Amino acid sequence: MTAAPNSSLRERKKRRTRQALIDTALELFTRRGFGGVTLDELCEEVEVSKRTFFRTFTSKEDVAMAPDQDLWRAFLEELETADPGVLPVVELGRDALLAALERMDDEGWARRMLLSRRLAERTPSMGAHGLQFCEATTQEALEILHRRFGLGGSGDLRPRLAVDMLIAAFRGALASWVAQADEAGEAGQIRGEPMPRHDLAARLREAVAALPGSLALTTSR
Repeated sequence: MTAAPNSSLRERKKRRTRQALIDTALELFTRRGFGGVTLDELCEEVEVSKRTFFRTFTSKEDVAMAPDQDLWRAFLEELETADPGVLPVVELGRDALLAALERMDDEGWARRMLLSRRLAERTPSMGAHGLQFCEATTQEALEILHRRFGLGGSGDLRPRLAVDMLIAAFRGALASWVAQADEAGEAGQIRGEPMPRHDLAARLREAVAALPGSLALTTSR
């Protein structure tokens, strides 16, 4: 009967260590550059061993991109339990992604996401890591759509295109969210302060709403 509290204590400690690694990594990488911080230095700063680090993350890129990855893992969980109703697949995915955004702690996650995206813009290895994660997430989403909703099959590209459009809409919303934070910094506000999470959610809704119109665009004058 004492195992459960001990187990819960271990889980809380693991979560705190994970968060400390993410926060410390983002702060150090932002101040000194991604290549200016070794894994040994990061672990020393958090007072954990490299063995502990590799129980949670696979690389410096992995810990630096944790805010983005946490969101998309939550998205997969929301998609797994979503009620399909009669929504188009892109809107089903939009609602799952919005629900995932609601699960992120607002101020802390938003700031970490902003730091992570700024790092990614100037760190090629993070971009490559992000592409790998994106493809793995896409494949998991397609598997859920096929298993739960019977969508997709041999030669049917529509589910893949729907997921790709959702990701593109989010990336567009995220880019404008980061840009607005940067503009606020240039206007005299403290650089590094993110726009609220709900602002990103609003931009995502706008981006998804714009998808049908973008598909109807022509080059005619």
